[in-house]
Amino acid sequence: MTRRLLTLAGLALGPLLVLGVFFVLPVTGMVSRGFFTETGFDPGAVAEVLARPRVHRVLWFTLATSLSGTVLAVLLGVPVAHVLHRTRLPGRRVLRSALLVPFVLPTVVVGVAFRQLLTETGPLGFLGLDGTPVAIVAALVFFNVAVVVRAVGASWESLDRRPADAAAALGASPAHVFWTVTLPSLRPAIVSAASVVFLFCATAFGVVLTMGGRRYATVETEIYRLTVQDLDLQAAAALSVLQLLVVMGLLAVSHRARVVPAAATSRVTSAPQPLGRRDLPALGATVVTLLLAGLPIGTLVAGSLRDGDGWGLGNYRRLGTAGENQALLVPVTDALATSLRTAVDATWLALGTGLLIAVVVTRRSRSVAERRTRSVLDSVFMLPLGVSAVTLGFGFLITLDRPPLDLRDSAALVPIAQALVALPLVVRTITPVLAGIDDRLRQAAASLGASPLRAFATVDLPAVWKPLLAASGFAFAASLGEFGATSFLARDEHPTLPVVIFRLIGHPGADNYGMALAASVVLATTTAVVMLVVERLRVPSVGAF
Repeated sequence: MTRRLLTLAGLALGPLLVLGVFFVLPVTGMVSRGFFTETGFDPGAVAEVLARPRVHRVLWFTLATSLSGTVLAVLLGVPVAHVLHRTRLPGRRVLRSALLVPFVLPTVVVGVAFRQLLTETGPLGFLGLDGTPVAIVAALVFFNVAVVVRAVGASWESLDRRPADAAAALGASPAHVFWTVTLPSLRPAIVSAASVVFLFCATAFGVVLTMGGRRYATVETEIYRLTVQDLDLQAAAALSVLQLLVVMGLLAVSHRARVVPAAATSRVTSAPQPLGRRDLPALGATVVTLLLAGLPIGTLVAGSLRDGDGWGLGNYRRLGTAGENQALLVPVTDALATSLRTAVDATWLALGTGLLIAVVVTRRSRSVAERRTRSVLDSVFMLPLGVSAVTLGFGFLITLDRPPLDLRDSAALVPIAQALVALPLVVRTITPVLAGIDDRLRQAAASLGASPLRAFATVDLPAVWKPLLAASGFAFAASLGEFGATSFLARDEHPTLPVVIFRLIGHPGADNYGMALAASVVLATTTAVVMLVVERLRVPSVGAF
């Protein structure tokens, strides 16, 4: 037993050191800025910040938009999940992949796409919604409905059909069966998806920063403004503490909702059914959702091809320049190259760390002490999922600035931050697969003289190579579009593409805006292609939260 615990400690040491230095240290540094002033410990400083009228408005706006976005995403996502997972709709696999694309788009691209759609000259400009809370909520729904579709759809596919069959045999109508049997069975998946969507809505930094400007702000964008514009680090830290507590609570709700009773493990599932008249309302919701997903992207592409009074590729050719009136320090093409290099570095960092974590938390425990140790480690390794990218970037900014960890001028800072953002996605993709491998196969390999490394290569690797590729693609796409932490950390001479897009839309000039649209299309296309390839691998745990 002692040897197994020592092996467990050795495997966990590397990930623990990474989290300790690049997560725990920045977060505790951020928390201390909120509670400690020049005179010492002062918890009243946080209360003073939270009592400000503007902070009240920011908190109310964050709550209202996040709750509205969550409710609408659930109302649209549940019927869409039925159509795409429980009916024989032609092309449903393609449509499921298409709906995943908005979720992996960088938030700044989503904001630019909706501005282009709703501006006075846009297709929906006549609605007068540009720069309004309604537009922000619509963008949040666009971004997050795929979470509901994926989570609820996967649960719906695995439901035991026998209770529904029994209710139907007793004379219950399809609607009655849904409300009394199916919906209660789906409730854990819906609650889990809703809590995660609320979290993503509340931390959708790029969407609100791009569309809301200074008039509308969430906690995320207010932390950014207080840090970058007002240099009020204590107030920013106080808001970060509040956000951290709320996010942890949401993750706890999501975790509790995912717990499935043991009796539900033996199931008889049913195949997808042909579309019928009773599916028309759900089919209508699917059409509305597909339009919501397609219109902003189509408008973004069309706007990028608009050159003066005509059509052309002028905006794309100008990506090799620094923009109108030298809006940028480097051409957009250089920023794209920086983004690709940074995403590659972040991907291998997240993949290596995530694989070690998955191995540590999924091995079978043979004692109470070992089981408790793995449970604690599992909770510790998931902590980055509970901290927003803006808070993480802010923590890096105020803690990793003095020896022996003076990394302010290090090129490694951005990929490390992006790797921490992508790490939970990697772990959640690989862990279910490793946990599903029968431990007796590893024991058989060991009894035949295989070393632990050889056993992993012969037993685990054949089962996990597809999830590893999928996790790599997911981490690459998430890193490529990461904007929250990178907006704090990227150096002016080496910006990433999301940072450059935000700078372009903040500078006057038609050429700059056209370049922002073209750069957004390039970024969106790159992330979409990566995720469509990942979707082709058909790894069910991809996108699970």
